[in-house]
Amino acid sequence: MRRSHLLATAACVTLACAPLAANAQFAPAGSGGSPTASVPGPGNADEPTATTPASTSRFSGPSPYAPQAAGVNAANLPDIGSMDPNDVPQMVPQQSAAPAQGDWSAYGRDDSQTRYSPLSEITPQNADQLKVAFVYHTGSYPRPGQTNKWAAETTPIKVGDGLYMCSAQNDIMKLDPATGKEIWRHNINEKYEAIPYTAACKGVTYFTSSQVPEGQPCHNRILEGTLDMRLIAVDAATGNLCEGFGHGGQVNLMQGMGESVPGFVSMTTPPPVVNGVVVVNHEVLDGQRRWAPSGVIRGYDAESGKFLWAWDVNNPNDHSQPTGNNHYSRGTPNSWAAMTGDNALGLVYVPTGNSASDYYSALRSPEENKVSSAVVALDVKTGAPRWVFQTAHKDVWDYDIGSQATLMDMPGPDGQPVPALIMPTKRGQTFVLDRRDGKPILPVEERPAPSPGVIPGDPRAPTQPWSTGMPALRVPDLKETDMWGMSPLDQLFCRIKFRRANYTGEFTVPSVDKPWIEYPGYNGGSDWGSMSYDPQSGILIANWNITPMYDQLVTRKKADALGLMPIDDPNYKPGGGGAEGNGAMDGTPYGIVVTPFWNQYTGMMCNRPPYGMITAIDMKHGQKVLWQHPLGTARANGPWGLPTGLPWEIGTPNNGGSVVTAGGLVFIGAATDNQIRAIDEHTGKVVWSAVLPGGGQANPMTYEANGHQYVAIMAGGHHFMMTPVSDQLVVYALPDHKG
Repeated sequence: MRRSHLLATAACVTLACAPLAANAQFAPAGSGGSPTASVPGPGNADEPTATTPASTSRFSGPSPYAPQAAGVNAANLPDIGSMDPNDVPQMVPQQSAAPAQGDWSAYGRDDSQTRYSPLSEITPQNADQLKVAFVYHTGSYPRPGQTNKWAAETTPIKVGDGLYMCSAQNDIMKLDPATGKEIWRHNINEKYEAIPYTAACKGVTYFTSSQVPEGQPCHNRILEGTLDMRLIAVDAATGNLCEGFGHGGQVNLMQGMGESVPGFVSMTTPPPVVNGVVVVNHEVLDGQRRWAPSGVIRGYDAESGKFLWAWDVNNPNDHSQPTGNNHYSRGTPNSWAAMTGDNALGLVYVPTGNSASDYYSALRSPEENKVSSAVVALDVKTGAPRWVFQTAHKDVWDYDIGSQATLMDMPGPDGQPVPALIMPTKRGQTFVLDRRDGKPILPVEERPAPSPGVIPGDPRAPTQPWSTGMPALRVPDLKETDMWGMSPLDQLFCRIKFRRANYTGEFTVPSVDKPWIEYPGYNGGSDWGSMSYDPQSGILIANWNITPMYDQLVTRKKADALGLMPIDDPNYKPGGGGAEGNGAMDGTPYGIVVTPFWNQYTGMMCNRPPYGMITAIDMKHGQKVLWQHPLGTARANGPWGLPTGLPWEIGTPNNGGSVVTAGGLVFIGAATDNQIRAIDEHTGKVVWSAVLPGGGQANPMTYEANGHQYVAIMAGGHHFMMTPVSDQLVVYALPDHKG
């Protein structure tokens, strides 16, 4: 599922808070197809009914799913068609150049997405002197009368003389990195109606053309995917659209998607460019209907914007772009997390989610079951999968992968380095794979799953994969004695709630008769903040959550009575079911009711604290935990949503990731106490912190300007984490270097 749930009020306010001390290579199946049967009405009986696929070919004809037009601004762009095969450039593997020492040139700083900076001016010894150097306002925040959907989640990039970023609604800006002065701004005029679950833009992509001469417009360009499904290219020097890209600088990403409505599909992550191919993914709003818009992954020529290929899960051998009334197969697993490119191997690593209707799998095709909740390596020349590694089989727990993969080298049995990939998951299982073939480098075991399932016609997988070679980022299975509360009555309430639910540990199967407890919850483990890796010390930094969920499938009759309906229903109203809570799952026999496992009267979680942790793992010496402690204080959290002001590090839910530097520091926001911290990489000691003007639910970054180091974080807040929303990018430096 797309993002975190409302867990921000889960915080400890007593002294009881204490620290916690076989997948196979992919072989494409025969051509599958898009399920095309129209969705039946709810019927007049409280009995399970399901929509079954009516065709196995790519859909042609008008869609029965939504009468409204697709997209907002994207719908106004003409289609530019596919690139003529004779004109497709030869994709020679490019050498991944390391960024200039003071730059942060990609979402995760470098092509390996390590989130490691070689800058060392700021150290554990002087970090407590950090001061605000400048604040920049993006101008994107909820206006009067607008529902607060904001959570910018932005990480700027810094290349040369520019700090480039996007607003929560996709305006693109270039700032002076030393002063924060706006050099240019490109307003894309995105409509409020295009905002899906969240107004977010995690970042932009910097690309240097090999065809446009240096010094000419759009030799260096900024690429961005938008909430209303456009791929935009602007000149890095001026912010003007690149007229030779797509249609006047924009590509319509709704082409081939079939009918939809604003907010159903969107892009929030920066698209990677791999050997001249810009690869785009998109999120599909969860919980809506079985035959939601496709989760197709596509490649476009980074120079011209012309279509190159598609990976359409249910049509694995058809990489073309649909024309006319045809569209990509619907309801397939989508990918909303940041992808990672590998120029040397010609691959892009795609973290996938599960198929539409997260909690019911009976209608999924064999092709979907092979690639859901997995990391998929696609060949950037063709769009064909080279290999797949699945992290949860037949996922009905919303364990889609929200993290970006990190690339590094591991020592092989012959002493030679093996190109490796680190894949964090919401389960708290971290898989380390050979990125050439997807085979585990560190041990992975297939262990028996708890139960075959209780939903008719929807059996669960008999086994699930466990990464036994890496420390698990989770606590042991819950027990009734783990139930917690502010008073004995609160604890009793939670113990009763625990007893009333089905729970057999991880992978407890979904049920209709009563709720089931899902732990780890769908907020992680690890989520979109991903991990940071110091290649010099070998230290891997991971922040993670301990936030169980309380779920229950409901019959179609009850779902209708609850007012659950998909976003493209003409009668849909806000609150009728969305990405992170109750959902209609139209086209299946069931709807879904999802809440945190909490005391709904006090707003406190039922499991004992901590609810968020940060861990350092030594990857060079046996993957040992170097240190681990709760992340986040109780200062802005408490019962009934009231801040306690208490400075205790009790561990709060968190979203966003970390940065690690050659100066021996880890910088991180993420927690719901609205602070940014500097942590000693080797000891785990917090050596500096500062209160932000909004929630720090974004990945920070660091860069150099005029010979001095700066640390930046978007304090945009998060509507569903219940942290304050702002439009402020806050940048810190040592006192002599304030802009």
